[in-house]
Amino acid sequence: MKVSEIVEALKLETVCGLDNLEKEVTGGYTGDLLSDVMGNAREGYLWVTRQVHQNIVAVASLKELAGIILINSSRPARETIEKAEAEKIPILVSDLPAFELSGRVYNLLTAKNL
Repeated sequence: MKVSEIVEALKLETVCGLDNLEKEVTGGYTGDLLSDVMGNAREGYLWVTRQVHQNIVAVASLKELAGIILINSSRPARETIEKAEAEKIPILVSDLPAFELSGRVYNLLTAKNL
């Protein structure tokens, strides 16, 4: 499933990375502790987080994640957007809390793989 399909299905706002929504999503990871995400997220995952600072882009780039979804209508800092554009990492925003958003992403991915 592509990032663009998840954006459409969940009505996510694309803050940046509009040209990079055709990446394949292979799974997801939810967490706010950067070291936890670095240790457990895998290439192609979508990362669900509340963090908005530019270090999230460094982690997403390092792990080759498909994108970052911010929860609870969180807004990334300007520096975060600039860095994400440079690294070609989509940043998406949802008004949902982490638990509900993660469940919806999981349901989409498992339905697609049936």
